[in-house]
Formats: sequence, C-alpha cells, structure tokens
Amino acid sequence: MSEAQPLPEQADVVVIGGGIMGLSIAHALARAGQGSIVVLEKSYLVSGASGRNGGGVRAQWSNEDFIELMKDSIRICRDFAQEMRINVWFRQGGYLFLARSDAHAEQLARNVEMQRAHGLSTRLVDAREALRVAPILNGEGLIAGSYNADDGVVFPWPFVWGYANACSELGAGVHTFTEVLDLEVANGRVVSVETNRGRIRTGQVVLAAGAWSPEIAAMAGVALPNTPHRHEICASEPLKPFLEPLVAELESGLYFSQSMRGEIVGGVSNADVPEGLDQNSGLRFLGLYARAITRAAPRLGSLRILRQWAGCYDITPDGSPIVGAVDEVAGLELACGFMGHGFMMAPVFGPLFARHLLRDEEADLFARWNLRRFARGELANAGMILG
Repeated sequence: MSEAQPLPEQADVVVIGGGIMGLSIAHALARAGQGSIVVLEKSYLVSGASGRNGGGVRAQWSNEDFIELMKDSIRICRDFAQEMRINVWFRQGGYLFLARSDAHAEQLARNVEMQRAHGLSTRLVDAREALRVAPILNGEGLIAGSYNADDGVVFPWPFVWGYANACSELGAGVHTFTEVLDLEVANGRVVSVETNRGRIRTGQVVLAAGAWSPEIAAMAGVALPNTPHRHEICASEPLKPFLEPLVAELESGLYFSQSMRGEIVGGVSNADVPEGLDQNSGLRFLGLYARAITRAAPRLGSLRILRQWAGCYDITPDGSPIVGAVDEVAGLELACGFMGHGFMMAPVFGPLFARHLLRDEEADLFARWNLRRFARGELANAGMILG
C-alpha cells in the first residue's frame, strides 16, 4: 500500500479514488473474488473528504432510500473495529436535530413518521425533552427536535486505513500518489487508464473520486453535473465529557459533537465560499461558527479552537448520488455525488456496488440514481443534507 509498489500493466477493475467510497467498493469486490483490482489515489490516504469530515453516521433522513441504506451502514460501523482489527472509536451517542421555526418543526415531524415506518426508534421531542438529551443547549425559541440514540460518530482516519489494509490483505493493490492523467476510450469503451506512474489496461473503471470526479470523467468525454463546495470544520480544546449526541440545527446549519478525546468538533453552513476545488480554511467560517454555536449553547462562548480544516462536498443538482453505468462509455461506472455524506454511506454502498458490477444488472436504486436522470429531468431529491 504505497507509491513504491510497481503499478500493474493490466487489471480487471481500476477504482479511481482512494477515499472510503473507492476502498469500500474495492474491498467488497476483492472479498467476492473479482479478479485483479487496483485502487488509485492521487495523494496520501485521507487527503480528501474522507479524512476531512466530522465522522457523523445517521439514519435520520427524509428519503426512504437513504434511511434503508443507513440502517445497514450503522450496523457495519458498529462491527467494523472487530472485523477489521482497528479501533475506529465508534460512539453511538445519537443525533439530535433541532427546529426553531414552525416550518422546520413540521419537517422534523414528517421525517420522524417516515423513519419510524422504516423501523427506526427516532422520537419527536419537545423543547423540554431536547434539553434533557443535551442540557447545554439554549432553550429559547426551541420548538421541537428529533432524536435517535442509534446514530453516532466515528473517527474517520482509522476507518479509511482499515479498509485499505483489508484491501491489501485480499490482494487488491492500493496505490497512493498515483494521479490519473487520462482515460483512454476506444470504440465507445474504456480500454486503459494513464497515470503519472504508467498505463494500466482495463475494461472496467469505477470513478469514486468525490469532488474530483467531474474532471476525471471529462477525460472520457463525459460531462457530470457535480460541483465542489468547500465545507469547513474545526475542533476545540478537550473538555470533560458532557455531550452525548451530535447536535444539528436546521435553521443555521450548525452541527457539533464531542469526540471521545473531549474535543468539540463542528461546522456550520456557509454558502459564501469560492467555487472550485479548494481545501483551504478561512477566517469567515470561524466567525459564522462562533456566532451559531454560542447562540445554540451560550456556555461554549469561551471555547478555544485548536484546529481548523476544510474538505470538498461533492454537490449534485438534486442532492442524491450519481451511480452506475455511463451509457455513452461502456465499462465506466460512477460512484460519486454523495454530497457530504459519502463517508457514512460507503460501508453499505461498497457491497451494494460490488453486487451491481458482478451481476451486470441495474437495480432500482441504481436506475434512480443514474447519470441519465438529469437529461430526463427525473431528479431524486435527497433531503436533510445537513450534518
């Protein structure tokens, strides 16, 4: 698992993107005995969005597909440390969504009804009960919340490393610092991947490069509607444990949780960021975050921030992923457009994608999330993008 390994001249499947989505797919394919598999990562592992997120894992969605996927993903997260023999610090402290307007309270009520219909234990709570779940909160103006104790937080880095180690043990090559320079297409089919370390002949490419996917797809003449959006996050000094759930406010886009090391880790929505692939941090975010978190929890007003970083959301026009075959280029498969939530969905989506490839058929989910939906005007609204 390094750039020092020789790059093979040929592979049955080339996965572009060494984040958690690409590694989860490669791992599932390797477990199923799918020939020779190569994962290409342009930088070091966890250099992209997979290493730059807050690690939230939730089944509280307003979309039935996402609810069902995340029910299984949470189960995989719970068993991951034992299966992969690496500590990922998974903690099921729950997610507490907050509404301070009637419209958002009504939205939460609809979400809870849907989630309970799918077997979740989510509860609609009033302001008093929300304060019992998270006593540090400011109850002024708080109308309602939704709480599910099964949601949780995981430490992202060892989760990625766990998948990468397991891929290597199963014989899949994970090549870091290997940048894709071109996708060669002949007679409407992908035939090779050109990298800074050589060329790999292949008839199957899985593009799982997150916000970098559009520029790679363009190499094969495929236009994707994804756009990158910089999302910033920060971590505080460690405090004594006091906060169980991850708290998320619908109005402000604020979310924060307490890590097992005591840090307050959080972010806030910020629409005013530069366009393009930008992972730099800015001062404006700290101002937005400081105002939002001190309104939500005034006692955190003296919190000292130790670290700040940014990653790129992979935004699609309808907030749903883009997955499956590309009609114009045979052998090119997409696994991108997961917004800021590919990390939490990758554990369940990797095996699902592997079954899709191995069975050579398009399941209903892949049909709904296929690239062709944009040309047809059949958008699939995801809902609840926050946190």
